[in-house]
Amino acid sequence: MKKKVRRFRDRLKEDLKDPEFRKAFDDEEVYASLAIQIAKIREREHLSQKELAERLHTTQQTISRLENVHNESYALSTLLKLAHALNKQLKVEFV
Repeated sequence: MKKKVRRFRDRLKEDLKDPEFRKAFDDEEVYASLAIQIAKIREREHLSQKELAERLHTTQQTISRLENVHNESYALSTLLKLAHALNKQLKVEFV
């Protein structure tokens, strides 16, 4: 018998039924989304990581860390400074 090959989406849909998996997945999505948003905004503003770092009076390595999807340590104060440096508003909400 041929082994049934399940598509990734089918497997994910099944895994998301598990409350523990769902919580971990949702938590990771928050961090990844923040990192991606930061990088996209910086790129739309035609700024290098170094240039953004200079605006924030920090290092390029700090900006790199903020744009890392595996980073799980965002301080609200840092996000506020980042928003101001990019002329954006920061919106935090529970949904």
